[in-house]
Order: sequence, then C-alpha cells, then structure tokens
Amino acid sequence: MRKRPEELRSHRWFGVDDLRAFGHRSRLAQMGFSDADWAGKPVIGILNTWSDLSPCHAHFRVRAEEIKRGVWQAGGFPVEIPVLPVTEQYMKPTSMLYRNLLALETEELIRSQPVDGVVLMGGCDKTGPGLIMGALSAGLPAIFFPAGAQLRGHWRGKTLGSGSDAWKYHAELRAGNITQAQWKDMEGGMNRSFGVCMTAGTAATMMLAAEAMGFSLPASAGIPSADAGHPRLATDSGRRIVEMVWEDWTPAAMLTQASVDNAVTATMAFGGSTNAIPHLIAMARRAGLALDLDRFDAISRSVPLVANLRPNNGSYLMEDFFYAGGSRAFLARIAPYLDLDARTVTGRTLGEDIAGAEVFNPDVIRPLEDPIQAEGGLAVLRGSLAPRGAVIKHSAADPRLLQHTGPAIVFESYDDMNARLDDPELDVTPDSVLVLKGAGPLGGPGMPEWGMLPIPKKMLQAGVRDMVRISDARMSGTSYGTCILHVAPESHVGGPLALVRDGDLIRLDTEGRRLDLLVEADELERRASAWAPPPRRYARGYTALFLDRVGQADTGVDFDFLEHGPPTPEPEIH
Repeated sequence: MRKRPEELRSHRWFGVDDLRAFGHRSRLAQMGFSDADWAGKPVIGILNTWSDLSPCHAHFRVRAEEIKRGVWQAGGFPVEIPVLPVTEQYMKPTSMLYRNLLALETEELIRSQPVDGVVLMGGCDKTGPGLIMGALSAGLPAIFFPAGAQLRGHWRGKTLGSGSDAWKYHAELRAGNITQAQWKDMEGGMNRSFGVCMTAGTAATMMLAAEAMGFSLPASAGIPSADAGHPRLATDSGRRIVEMVWEDWTPAAMLTQASVDNAVTATMAFGGSTNAIPHLIAMARRAGLALDLDRFDAISRSVPLVANLRPNNGSYLMEDFFYAGGSRAFLARIAPYLDLDARTVTGRTLGEDIAGAEVFNPDVIRPLEDPIQAEGGLAVLRGSLAPRGAVIKHSAADPRLLQHTGPAIVFESYDDMNARLDDPELDVTPDSVLVLKGAGPLGGPGMPEWGMLPIPKKMLQAGVRDMVRISDARMSGTSYGTCILHVAPESHVGGPLALVRDGDLIRLDTEGRRLDLLVEADELERRASAWAPPPRRYARGYTALFLDRVGQADTGVDFDFLEHGPPTPEPEIH
C-alpha cells in the first residue's frame, strides 16, 4: 500500500505545525528552498563517500548531481550528505579498521536526520559493506549505487590490472628482471580513470554481491565508471529510491536468507575476493540472517567458477566483463544456482531482473559446462592450526601447492618480516611455508592486507613465484598466490598460530579443507602455557573502542554491540 505524504518520516520534521517544525522549515528557506521544493515529498539522503583522497570515487561529485536529477524527476527532495570515505589506498594502518566506523556513522546519520530513504554511494573496498551494514541497521529504504570499475591499464603494449600487476612487476623488480626506470614508468599506466580496481578484486566482488543480494539496480555491478551508462544508472537510482519510499520497500521487507545465499553464490562463481567473506558475514548478521564459514564452503563446492578474470588464473578485466554482458548476463549464466524468487530493490524478483540477459563473449563469462574450475574460487580450511577456520583463494593459487607439507619460517610481526625477508642467510627453500603473526583484527589492528607475503628475494632470483603463505591477515582482492588468510582465532589472542615456531611442519590439504600444524599436543600445551599476550598499544580514541568490541574474522570483524538486535527507537523531536 502506498504511503500518504503525512506518513513520511520527514513529515515529523517539516510537516507539523509547531515551533520546532517552524525552525526546520525556516532553515530550508535559509538555504534557498521553497515549500514547492520539499512539501509532501520524500526526503532522500544521498550518502556520498567522495574525497580528494578517494581516487576511486573522484567522479562522485558529478554522480551525486546525477542522482539528484533522478530524485527530482520522481518527485522527491534530494539532500547530499558526506560520510566517511574509507579509502583503500591511503588509510593506515588499514581501511578495514574504519569499515565499522563508516557503518556506525551511516546508521546514526540515517536515524538522526530527516530522511525517508537513502542512496548509498560507494565502491572502494570497504565503503560498500560499511554503507550497507549501517543501512541494514537503520532500516529505511536504501539503494546501493556502485562506483564502477576504472578502464584497463596499459603499459608498453601490455594490458595491466590494478593491484595484480603491481604485485607481479614488483616481484620482477626485486628479482632484477625490470629496471627502476621501467617500474617508475608503469605508474602512469596502471590506473587510467576514476573508478575502482578493474580486476576482480574486493570492490568488483562487493558490487556484484550487492546486486545479487538485491541491493542495487540490475546491471549496476558491471558498468565501467567512465561509461555513459554509469551516469544513467545514477539517475535511475535516484528515481527508484523515491518509489521505494512510497512503497515502504525497506531492507527488512526485501531481504531473506535466499538473498544472502545469492550473494555468496555470485561471489563464488565470480572467483571473488577473500575479503567478501567477513563483509558478507557482517552484512548478514546486521540483517538478522544466518551466514557462517561452513555455508560459504558448501556453496563454493556446489557452484562452478565461470568468470575468466584476473587475479584468478584467468585472462580478462572488468571492462571485458561488461562487454561480455556484464553482471546481468553473469547472474543469468549462474541462474540454476540462484534463488530467482528473491526480491530486489526494483520490487521484482531476481529472476525477473535478469530475464533475457545474454552473454556476448563466452570466453569471459564461461558456460556452466566449461568453467574455469569445477567449484567456486574460495575454500574454507579447518584444522589444528585454524580451529575456527581460515580462507584460501585456490582459484588464484599455484595448483601444485594446494596439497603441500613444508617447514615453517615464522615472522613474529610485519616489521620482523620486512627486516629478514631478503636476508641472504634466511634458511628458505621453495618448500618452506612462510608464516606471519600479529596481523588479525586485534593484532593489526584491523586485519591489514599483509597476507600476500612477498616471496623472499633469493627465491625470486631462483625463479620461484609462489609459495605457501599463512597469516591471520587479509590480502587485497587483487592479490594472488597460495595465501592462507583470516586464520581464527588470531595469534594476538593466543590462537594456535601464535604457537608456531621455525621448522614446524605445516600441512595444507585444500581438497580435504584441512590446515594442520604437525606438532605433538603436549609440545603445543607447553608452548601455550608459556605464551603471553602482546602489550596493548592503543589506549584511547576509536582504535581503543575497536579493540574492546570487535569480533574475530569468522564472525565478520563487526562490533558486538552493532550486530542484529532490537531496533534503536526513533529520535524524539524537541
């Protein structure tokens, strides 16, 4: 049933006849708005993560105006509101530390301001999850507008993928195979437009997951940022959110367990980023829906990987994905594995949204009978080294290392690794297992993207380009290699990773989903009894709050007080 104007949430601010509403209306007049601009119209908050230090969102100033155009066209009143730009490139010690701050800000801003619905402008890795987490908790109609992927990189006749080729060519620089001048020359060709990484990294993964979950308009995840379709998507999103407000089409009305499973299924068939796992767990828990590591692994085992993209063992980039049919075609391709009755922001079912979509290049979006690999791109490992789980992107690993036993070389911290990694005396062989401690949610803090440990220089010079690497860290979605991540519990809280010593044998069995430390139980007990927690480094501010209330990787790295629970009451207006 369609709302009446007096039922709008913003009516409490602007539509009643009292002193407080007089002040609210007077302030609108102060900004040059007349009654005709806002009276009886839904107020749409446009939450913009633009910043001069957000290169992936450099176009958001313009896109916000294009969203406003759609809101005006549909009879709404748009108000642009800046929110924390969680920038992957510049925020230290890690952007993941601030995802929860963005989620908290989003939730409180939506609740405290006179808005009836919101457009969430994000894309760079943590902005999408943070915005959606906050919107789920706030509960108002919301639509996600993704930043879109940047154009392909180019350098000396080679096609470059952001992130992935930076790691690749940096290894060649360290090995002495390219010069410092060539490395410097590559800087200008790696990132050629605004927009997020054009590899199948975290940003691309989460844009696709949001669409599969129903949180954004059809085809939105595939449109490049510089394509003319992207501003049209902005205007379409602005128009649709106005209708969603009138329809009271809230996340709670739309999302079901099937929505969450669809997001996971799309992520696995895409060969998406390992970072999607804690993000999707946190998002699901905000909605009061179930999702754990076992569900990820079960879905991954059941769905084939059909996106032939880097940094998996694939060939193409997101611009090619768009030309091949984009996200609608991709979702149509994997339709047998999706719940097509799940609802989306369009008000229709996912099946209706993708009906008629075609794949135009079957080498980019592969047929189900000819996938990149028979199962999804991510796998969840358990065992004596990861009793609460760990994650591997086996679609981006050297296949020969997926079953491996080797001796550990242990780095107690990131600084320790940097100090010793290239030491000619490091006792390392191609069979060694590199282990990094102190990089989890508490140890980092914030799970830095340190999990793609560099290959030691003398191994690079010997031609080695992949080794088994284990940590409680994350890694960039653009990273690759046989990297085992998110080990839980983390070393900082005394998980088994804290007890590993140089020379200990570690066994990886990807097919069997096992990660085991081959040390006798009584020896591990002796080590555990001698272990002491590291001293606390942060005593104040947001980081202290983070350390006090954040969860482990297997539960989404969210704050315990922000997970699903009774709704916070609407603010009183005095």
